Amino acid sequence: MTDDVDRNRRHFLTVATAVTGGAGIALAAIPFLSSLKPSARAQALGAPVEVPIGSLEPGEMIRVEWRGRLVFVLRRSKEMLERLDQTKEMDLLRDPDSAVVEQQPQFAVNGYRSIKPEFLVLEGSCTHLGCAPLPQFQVGPSDDWFGGFFCPCHGSKFDLAGRVYKGVPAPTNLRVPPYRFIRDDVIMIGAETGAA
Repeated sequence: MTDDVDRNRRHFLTVATAVTGGAGIALAAIPFLSSLKPSARAQALGAPVEVPIGSLEPGEMIRVEWRGRLVFVLRRSKEMLERLDQTKEMDLLRDPDSAVVEQQPQFAVNGYRSIKPEFLVLEGSCTHLGCAPLPQFQVGPSDDWFGGFFCPCHGSKFDLAGRVYKGVPAPTNLRVPPYRFIRDDVIMIGAETGAA
Protein backbone atom coordinates (compact mmCIF):
# COMPACT_ATOMS: atom_id res chain seq x y z
CA MET A 1 0.00 0.00 0.00
CA THR A 2 2.86 2.36 0.79
CA ASP A 3 4.35 1.71 -2.66
CA ASP A 4 1.04 2.66 -4.29
CA VAL A 5 0.88 5.88 -2.29
CA ASP A 6 4.51 6.71 -3.20
CA ARG A 7 3.83 5.99 -6.88
CA ASN A 8 0.74 8.18 -6.83
CA ARG A 9 2.68 10.96 -5.12
CA ARG A 10 5.56 10.66 -7.59
CA HIS A 11 3.15 10.67 -10.52
CA PHE A 12 1.34 13.72 -9.10
CA LEU A 13 4.62 15.56 -8.47
CA THR A 14 5.90 14.71 -11.97
CA VAL A 15 2.72 15.96 -13.62
CA ALA A 16 2.57 19.07 -11.41
CA THR A 17 6.22 19.87 -12.12
CA ALA A 18 5.74 19.39 -15.90
CA VAL A 19 2.63 21.61 -15.95
CA THR A 20 4.30 24.31 -13.85
CA GLY A 21 7.45 24.19 -15.98
CA GLY A 22 5.40 24.35 -19.21
CA ALA A 23 3.43 27.33 -17.92
CA GLY A 24 6.67 29.05 -16.88
CA ILE A 25 8.23 28.50 -20.31
CA ALA A 26 5.07 29.81 -22.02
CA LEU A 27 5.04 32.94 -19.84
CA ALA A 28 8.75 33.52 -20.40
CA ALA A 29 8.27 33.19 -24.20
CA ILE A 30 5.53 35.84 -24.42
CA PRO A 31 7.89 38.87 -24.42
CA PHE A 32 10.13 37.25 -27.02
CA LEU A 33 7.24 36.36 -29.30
CA SER A 34 5.64 39.78 -28.94
CA SER A 35 8.96 41.42 -29.91
CA LEU A 36 8.61 39.77 -33.34
CA LYS A 37 5.38 41.67 -33.98
CA PRO A 38 5.91 44.99 -35.82
CA SER A 39 5.51 48.11 -33.72
CA ALA A 40 2.52 50.41 -34.16
CA ARG A 41 4.80 52.89 -35.91
CA ALA A 42 6.04 50.25 -38.36
CA GLN A 43 2.48 49.12 -39.03
CA ALA A 44 1.40 52.70 -39.69
CA LEU A 45 4.30 53.28 -42.10
CA GLY A 46 3.29 50.25 -44.16
CA ALA A 47 -0.42 50.93 -44.08
CA PRO A 48 -2.31 52.07 -47.16
CA VAL A 49 -2.99 55.80 -47.43
CA GLU A 50 -6.32 57.30 -48.46
CA VAL A 51 -6.00 60.35 -50.69
CA PRO A 52 -9.03 62.59 -51.34
CA ILE A 53 -8.93 63.80 -54.95
CA GLY A 54 -12.38 65.39 -55.30
CA SER A 55 -11.09 68.97 -55.09
CA LEU A 56 -8.14 68.36 -57.43
CA GLU A 57 -8.56 70.51 -60.56
CA PRO A 58 -7.33 69.38 -64.02
CA GLY A 59 -3.61 70.15 -64.24
CA GLU A 60 -3.12 70.11 -60.45
CA MET A 61 -0.90 67.72 -58.54
CA ILE A 62 -0.65 66.83 -54.87
CA ARG A 63 2.16 65.10 -53.02
CA VAL A 64 1.54 62.48 -50.34
CA GLU A 65 3.76 60.16 -48.36
CA TRP A 66 3.33 56.39 -48.42
CA ARG A 67 5.82 54.04 -46.70
CA GLY A 68 8.27 56.91 -46.39
CA ARG A 69 8.15 57.53 -50.15
CA LEU A 70 6.95 60.61 -51.97
CA VAL A 71 3.96 59.90 -54.22
CA PHE A 72 2.60 62.27 -56.88
CA VAL A 73 -1.13 62.29 -57.66
CA LEU A 74 -1.77 64.30 -60.83
CA ARG A 75 -5.13 65.06 -62.36
CA ARG A 76 -4.31 65.34 -66.03
CA SER A 77 -6.25 67.76 -68.19
CA LYS A 78 -7.63 66.81 -71.60
CA GLU A 79 -4.75 68.70 -73.19
CA MET A 80 -2.19 66.77 -71.10
CA LEU A 81 -3.70 63.46 -72.21
CA GLU A 82 -3.44 64.53 -75.86
CA ARG A 83 0.24 65.40 -75.37
CA LEU A 84 0.96 61.82 -74.24
CA ASP A 85 0.26 60.58 -77.75
CA GLN A 86 2.59 63.20 -79.26
CA THR A 87 5.48 62.04 -77.07
CA LYS A 88 4.97 58.43 -78.15
CA GLU A 89 4.51 59.27 -81.84
CA MET A 90 7.80 61.18 -81.95
CA ASP A 91 9.68 58.10 -80.66
CA LEU A 92 11.16 60.02 -77.72
CA LEU A 93 10.64 57.37 -75.02
CA ARG A 94 12.88 54.54 -73.87
CA ASP A 95 10.01 52.30 -72.67
CA PRO A 96 6.81 53.71 -74.26
CA ASP A 97 4.74 50.55 -73.66
CA SER A 98 5.81 50.09 -70.02
CA ALA A 99 7.37 46.72 -70.79
CA VAL A 100 9.46 46.64 -67.58
CA VAL A 101 6.98 44.72 -65.42
CA GLU A 102 8.50 45.78 -62.07
CA GLN A 103 7.72 49.46 -62.77
CA GLN A 104 3.95 49.23 -62.37
CA PRO A 105 1.09 46.93 -61.37
CA GLN A 106 -0.60 45.03 -64.19
CA PHE A 107 -3.50 47.50 -64.31
CA ALA A 108 -1.09 50.29 -65.30
CA VAL A 109 0.42 48.59 -68.34
CA ASN A 110 -1.27 50.95 -70.77
CA GLY A 111 -0.54 54.24 -72.50
CA TYR A 112 -1.74 56.26 -69.51
CA ARG A 113 -0.06 54.06 -66.87
CA SER A 114 -3.15 54.43 -64.68
CA ILE A 115 -6.55 52.98 -63.86
CA LYS A 116 -8.39 56.07 -65.05
CA PRO A 117 -6.65 58.14 -67.75
CA GLU A 118 -7.39 61.38 -65.93
CA PHE A 119 -5.52 60.44 -62.72
CA LEU A 120 -1.82 59.56 -62.59
CA VAL A 121 -0.28 58.09 -59.43
CA LEU A 122 3.54 57.84 -59.40
CA GLU A 123 6.34 57.44 -56.90
CA GLY A 124 8.23 60.73 -56.94
CA SER A 125 11.69 59.21 -57.03
CA CYS A 126 13.92 59.33 -60.11
CA THR A 127 15.00 55.85 -61.17
CA HIS A 128 18.56 57.08 -61.69
CA LEU A 129 19.70 58.03 -58.17
CA GLY A 130 16.46 58.56 -56.26
CA CYS A 131 16.21 62.35 -56.55
CA ALA A 132 12.75 63.95 -56.58
CA PRO A 133 11.82 65.05 -60.11
CA LEU A 134 10.10 68.41 -60.45
CA PRO A 135 6.75 68.78 -62.18
CA GLN A 136 7.09 70.84 -65.35
CA PHE A 137 3.77 70.49 -67.09
CA GLN A 138 4.11 73.34 -69.59
CA VAL A 139 5.23 72.67 -73.18
CA GLY A 140 8.74 73.74 -74.27
CA PRO A 141 11.35 75.21 -74.16
CA SER A 142 12.56 72.60 -76.69
CA ASP A 143 10.53 71.01 -79.49
CA ASP A 144 10.61 67.59 -77.81
CA TRP A 145 9.21 68.63 -74.41
CA PHE A 146 5.46 68.14 -74.03
CA GLY A 147 5.42 68.49 -70.26
CA GLY A 148 6.13 65.99 -67.53
CA PHE A 149 8.69 65.57 -64.79
CA PHE A 150 12.28 66.80 -64.87
CA CYS A 151 15.07 65.75 -62.53
CA PRO A 152 17.43 68.75 -62.27
CA CYS A 153 20.20 66.77 -60.58
CA HIS A 154 21.27 64.84 -63.67
CA GLY A 155 18.81 65.89 -66.38
CA SER A 156 16.47 62.90 -66.53
CA LYS A 157 13.12 63.63 -68.18
CA PHE A 158 9.80 61.81 -67.88
CA ASP A 159 6.58 62.45 -69.78
CA LEU A 160 3.12 63.03 -68.31
CA ALA A 161 2.73 59.28 -67.73
CA GLY A 162 6.10 58.98 -65.96
CA ARG A 163 7.74 57.29 -68.98
CA VAL A 164 11.45 58.00 -69.31
CA TYR A 165 12.88 59.81 -72.34
CA LYS A 166 15.69 58.28 -74.38
CA GLY A 167 19.23 59.55 -73.82
CA VAL A 168 18.89 60.49 -70.15
CA PRO A 169 20.60 58.91 -67.11
CA ALA A 170 17.40 57.37 -65.66
CA PRO A 171 17.17 53.77 -66.88
CA THR A 172 13.45 53.12 -66.39
CA ASN A 173 10.05 54.76 -66.05
CA LEU A 174 8.90 56.22 -62.73
CA ARG A 175 7.25 53.55 -60.59
CA VAL A 176 3.49 53.29 -60.24
CA PRO A 177 2.61 52.16 -56.69
CA PRO A 178 -0.28 49.78 -56.07
CA TYR A 179 -3.48 51.77 -55.67
CA ARG A 180 -7.20 51.61 -56.24
CA PHE A 181 -10.23 53.86 -56.21
CA ILE A 182 -12.37 53.29 -53.13
CA ARG A 183 -14.77 56.00 -54.32
CA ASP A 184 -14.76 58.28 -57.34
CA ASP A 185 -13.13 60.97 -55.20
CA VAL A 186 -10.77 58.87 -53.01
CA ILE A 187 -7.72 56.82 -53.98
CA MET A 188 -6.15 54.28 -51.63
CA ILE A 189 -2.39 54.03 -52.22
CA GLY A 190 -0.84 50.77 -51.10
CA ALA A 191 -3.73 48.43 -51.88
CA GLU A 192 -4.83 47.13 -55.26
CA THR A 193 -7.65 44.88 -54.19
CA GLY A 194 -10.52 44.84 -51.77
CA ALA A 195 -14.06 46.07 -51.60
CA ALA A 196 -14.56 49.42 -53.24
